[in-house]
Amino acid sequence: MTPLRTPATPRRPVTDVYHGVVVTDDYRWLEDGSDPEVTAWSADQNATARAYLDGLTSLPILRGRIRHLIGETPRYMPTASAGGRLFAFKYQPPLQQNLLVTIADLDDLSTERIVVDPNAIDPTGATAIDWFAPSLDGRLVAVSMSVGGSEDGTLHVFDVATGAETGEAIPRVQYGTAGGSVAWLEGSTALFYTRYPHPGERDDADLHFHQQVWRHELGQPVSEDRYSVGLEFPRIAEVELTSSADGTQVLASVAHGDGGDHEFWHWSADGWRRLSTADEGVVGGMFAPDGAIWLRSLADAPMGRILRLSPGHPDLTGATVVLPEAGASIVDWTVTGTRLYMVYLDGGPSRLHAFDHAGQPVAIATTPPVSTVRALVRTSGDEVIFGSVSYATPEVFERWTAGAGETRPTAIRMTSPADLSGVTVTREFATSPDGTRIPLSILRASGIPRDGRAPTLLYGYGGYGINLGPSFNPVLLAWLEQGGVYVVANIRGGGEYGDAWHRAGYLTRKQNVFDDFIACAEHLISAGHTASDRLAIMGASNGGLLMGAVLTQRPELFRVVACDVGVLDGLRVEHDDNGAFNVTEFGSTVDPAQFESIHAYSPFQRVRDGVAYPAVLLSTGANDPRVDPYHSRKMAARLQAASSSGRPVLLRTTDKAGHGIGSSLDETVSLRADQFAFLFDQLGVTVRPIEDA
Repeated sequence: MTPLRTPATPRRPVTDVYHGVVVTDDYRWLEDGSDPEVTAWSADQNATARAYLDGLTSLPILRGRIRHLIGETPRYMPTASAGGRLFAFKYQPPLQQNLLVTIADLDDLSTERIVVDPNAIDPTGATAIDWFAPSLDGRLVAVSMSVGGSEDGTLHVFDVATGAETGEAIPRVQYGTAGGSVAWLEGSTALFYTRYPHPGERDDADLHFHQQVWRHELGQPVSEDRYSVGLEFPRIAEVELTSSADGTQVLASVAHGDGGDHEFWHWSADGWRRLSTADEGVVGGMFAPDGAIWLRSLADAPMGRILRLSPGHPDLTGATVVLPEAGASIVDWTVTGTRLYMVYLDGGPSRLHAFDHAGQPVAIATTPPVSTVRALVRTSGDEVIFGSVSYATPEVFERWTAGAGETRPTAIRMTSPADLSGVTVTREFATSPDGTRIPLSILRASGIPRDGRAPTLLYGYGGYGINLGPSFNPVLLAWLEQGGVYVVANIRGGGEYGDAWHRAGYLTRKQNVFDDFIACAEHLISAGHTASDRLAIMGASNGGLLMGAVLTQRPELFRVVACDVGVLDGLRVEHDDNGAFNVTEFGSTVDPAQFESIHAYSPFQRVRDGVAYPAVLLSTGANDPRVDPYHSRKMAARLQAASSSGRPVLLRTTDKAGHGIGSSLDETVSLRADQFAFLFDQLGVTVRPIEDA
């Protein structure tokens, strides 16, 4: 292999003072991605990374193997039912992007019809569907699409029967963390949509708003659309809109950034009114078929409870508690004519329970152990469909009418050339320094000895209340079949044990997340799964922050790190275009206690000269709207200058992707192959070609 040449990075110190603490930043100049010098530096870094990665003999083997394991068989993600049809995303390799399809008969896939094909719209594979919302009668569908991973979505309306676009496109309905949404109104002739400021509208005086709700009448020019609500929302509002079945009511869930607090607004013929404030604990809401509003509340119930408001009287003070808090967290739910379906989460795996409208138990769906219930969609009557998936078995969608028999598989399922049936999945627990037990799911191929030498990849996230539940990922076989062990850590900051688990790992308690992950790594070593020189770790986004924090706090514990689109300069992130949304999760340097916490763990500030750091592959997308690529640039420069280990620190940047959402199939395969090749190389694994029988 060609010796690694690390591009030189000039130090240009900038000094800030936070609450009397002096902080020097040598690489502030790398924050300006439009600066030609930064562009040239980044290109030089990327060329260095590509020379190293392309020189690995394992890379073409892994690239081909991952492509084979993904295969050409479809996967589905149902999201809604309307007009007697199921609406779903369809992932169909070798196509680059997901399709929007309808399925008329759940037991017969010949009734599937393509409504929107981004691959036909844009043969380059750069255009992706962000989300879609069918009209109430199922005749039309509103679709947000964006280009190059930018998540800067434009709304289009399509005729479901013909696939033809109708009317004008509406720009700026979706972007980055705050996302976007649509609610169809009575008669499906008008809709509410989330709208971001257009060019020229946003100046210093307008920074009090970000996302608003506007109304569009189908057939009318977009220029005639009118503001409806939003000036009352916080600038960091993340708005999700939901219609009642007849379109006479709308709920707006207004999240206050990413920290978990919500307020709810209700619209009817009388206009908009606030239904709940952010301190009242309501975090979810939907309409039942009869128009009644049902809510999920965390008030005095960190696992969640279900409330019901009377139809026509949406007043939180008159709410009835239908389902009190249980011993597991509510992760998904829906209401049908006479049933309440609840997905309960307990440490990672989940189960589906059914109750009547009085909160009395009806049945529990039969699902595999250590599995995930997801994509819960009500269809007609009291029937729902849901996906059931585990680490070792591909997803199958079941239909169920609770109280009328067992679940029944539909024709909607995932098939895969990846056979993980020989993989064993065990659940173990690590103990964090404060005594908290942290679950781990450990995947190991048959015949791999537990001798403390297996190349092991530990994955974590730990933020925003997001749960890492069991899922079938065919790409993992490319790791496992080379003798590797794969581990998922359900650390605090996630939602595995409800809201309290999340809040134990956010704001000034963020260090718990890193302590948990380190405890998981130490458990894997002490329990005889692996050793430090055979341990790799991986995370993305908030999980990239996790990677940066633990590699700087315990550099001797890990041999190699893959850090994707990570938040790495905690002191600067709140100043990013998207950074304000993260303040409710990470905190702000304006608050002295929160500054102290952030400064103590912020990866960029924690790097120390002369420390033997592990090998690191930093990856980022030039179009990332969520985490600015400068985080990866600055961290690469700092680690390259500081590390005494002689191990490579590479910065991989693609100009064809953003945060990973909306990435093409080719981009996804390329990233994962690069990561696995780098990890195997640093762990001393000789990758062998695999011949399928």
